[in-house]
Amino acid sequence: MGAVSLTNIVKNFGSFTAVQRMSLDIPEGAFVSLLGPSGCGKTTTLRMIAGLLDPSEGDITIAGRRVNDVPIHKRNLGLVFQNYALFPHKTIAENVAFGLKFRGVSRDDRERRVREALELVQLPDVGSRYPGQLSGGQQQRIALARAIVIEPDVLLLDEPLSALDANLREDMRVELKRIQQRVGITTVFVTHDQSEALALSDHIVVMSKGRVEQTGAPEDVYTTPATEFVARFLGASNIVEARCLAVDGDGVTVEGPGVGRLTLPRERAPQVAGPGPVKLAVRAEKLKLEPAGTAGTAPDDADDLILDGLVETVDYQGLAARYFLRVGDVQLQAINMIDSHPFAEGERVSLRLRPRDCTLLAGSTQ
Repeated sequence: MGAVSLTNIVKNFGSFTAVQRMSLDIPEGAFVSLLGPSGCGKTTTLRMIAGLLDPSEGDITIAGRRVNDVPIHKRNLGLVFQNYALFPHKTIAENVAFGLKFRGVSRDDRERRVREALELVQLPDVGSRYPGQLSGGQQQRIALARAIVIEPDVLLLDEPLSALDANLREDMRVELKRIQQRVGITTVFVTHDQSEALALSDHIVVMSKGRVEQTGAPEDVYTTPATEFVARFLGASNIVEARCLAVDGDGVTVEGPGVGRLTLPRERAPQVAGPGPVKLAVRAEKLKLEPAGTAGTAPDDADDLILDGLVETVDYQGLAARYFLRVGDVQLQAINMIDSHPFAEGERVSLRLRPRDCTLLAGSTQ
């Protein structure tokens, strides 16, 4: 039994089903992100865990206790929302102490725990100020301190960084992970930002249209997507309609337009049992570009494919560039670091494709 367990959770709003048969077990102390586009059901799931919404079907347990009928104020949860929800007329110390006062904690203990919480978020000297006197990043830290000071069983975060500008959001991402690891609190984090989920999480739950598409460690979900949706949503991927020709003990042979014929390691095609239509997925950063005609093949790269391509569009990104390339009858994209200057539009290039960097998806994947 995990810190939080969802068993066959369904949430209906009239005839619309927002969450469809979701089951999830979150271990004690883990940082789990619910990741997906707007409308996928991630915030609805968080609100059911919090007690702000009741599930239409299924069971929710927190710390081993079924909480379907337990009101929010009796679930011992810490919540941080996108808008921070600080009281503008109360000092920072009063904001942080609010949950403690509601729970009947003595004044001396409240002052001690507020002081410790402010030190934890590295804002020990702002207790006498008001929220309007703090920056957005500081207010976000205060909201986090208020959620943690009550020593909750679970911390619920609903896109708490989305209101910050890009640079501050990256800084706060580091701070949030530091605080979570130091406190060791079980955390459920809702986001549509793949970089946040990859950087922060021990475990990612990718959702689409109310369903769980894939769960797993960030590296596993990123490198071995289970569905076409995950491959496209998490990172930049090339998806090529192809055909599996043979499945042997150690490899899977596939052929597709533009890429020709290649043999993948068996573990890169877990869904493919035999010949038939498949989809070949490869991350954009795994395609390596070189000037046309210069790509060689070292002995340990004997299985690599060298493809001829034409640069159609260049998306310059500073340290890297994203290239849209014409390879035979298909368009592929590649993201490469820039040593001196990017390849130019209209330039011929060689693309190196390693079979071990590809993943085969079942042909029926939507």
